[in-house]
Amino acid sequence: MHTKFFFSLFLMLSAFTGCTNNNVNAFVEQVDRARIITAADKYLHEEPATITSAVADRSAGGIHDFYSEGDYWWPDPENPDGPYIRKDGLTNPGNFTAHREALLRLSRQAAALVAAYKITGDVKYAYKAIEHLEAWFVNPETMMNPNLQYAQAIKGLYTGRGIGIIDTIHLVEIAQAVIVLENADDVDFKNIEAVKNWFSKYLAWLTTSQYGKDERDNGNNHSTCWALQVAGFAKLTGNKEQLNYCRDMFINVLLPGQMAEDGSFPQELARTKPYGYSLFNLDVMSVLCLIISDENNNYWEYTTADGKNMKKGMEFMYPYIKDKNSWPYKHDVMYWDNWPVRHPALLFTGINYDEQKYIDLWKTLNPDPEEMEIIRNFPVRQPVLWLN
Repeated sequence: MHTKFFFSLFLMLSAFTGCTNNNVNAFVEQVDRARIITAADKYLHEEPATITSAVADRSAGGIHDFYSEGDYWWPDPENPDGPYIRKDGLTNPGNFTAHREALLRLSRQAAALVAAYKITGDVKYAYKAIEHLEAWFVNPETMMNPNLQYAQAIKGLYTGRGIGIIDTIHLVEIAQAVIVLENADDVDFKNIEAVKNWFSKYLAWLTTSQYGKDERDNGNNHSTCWALQVAGFAKLTGNKEQLNYCRDMFINVLLPGQMAEDGSFPQELARTKPYGYSLFNLDVMSVLCLIISDENNNYWEYTTADGKNMKKGMEFMYPYIKDKNSWPYKHDVMYWDNWPVRHPALLFTGINYDEQKYIDLWKTLNPDPEEMEIIRNFPVRQPVLWLN
């Protein structure tokens, strides 16, 4: 039977999020099955390594505090020992990145392991994922503190910044993996409440701290990433207040404030990496739309008074994902050759708008980029986790 029928049937049955449809699951599982199991089998032999295994000498925090440094900040040639200066879009290779790399490693491991459990039913994958989750969020000797007080610091200027909250965007797919484990009948996750309690504390910090408020109000992809994290963690912890806040933010702030009438994101186009940032923001906004939609709220159907919606966002980017050489704007100053990858926005908009061409293109793209900067800006790599 033709794949498009599966998606049309899916749309007729109900809204995407929270729906059960074996045909959609089977399709995505068929596409991703081999890569998921290959990765998960590899990760079965890898031990947890949290941020406590890498000491950041320049951090103002302790060994349990996540620490990173501003990407585009460099030593001043005229004052080498003084405060760093900004070079937008150019990543300083001398930055401390070990904590960020550890978190990215966790996100790939946990997501692949839980995805493998979901499609095979083999509990060995689930228990290996739980081992990692307990090391990061439960074990007092190795756990990460539930805040980002020292992220994206700048030497000589700041010990941390709200803008650093984007570093934990990869916790969103981990939260979704925890939801899958929580709903598993054959997995005894003894510490699941402790894990969820960690996410509750982090959610509270994101929504009440000054750094969290700064990130929320940033105005570009950082605001979208804040909303995605808050929505994802609120979904995991059952925080309806914050989930509704993100719904209001989506329709009153993010769509009207970031998208132009042609579906582009002008604030991303103005950056030195306009192609990569536009793809990233569309991915993040698509996953946010997925999380906040349910049987009572379908934000895929929402359109602003001046015609902005998620469909228009993908219609703008699709030609340039299909043929990057047709991109009419500036080329990215770094990593231009590494994009595009298998963007979740293609799959999720393809499903929700019944656009087969988006799904067909999604299948052809690289699902497992190796360049660290691309992985950082590719927060959802296991869509099978998101199909209920």
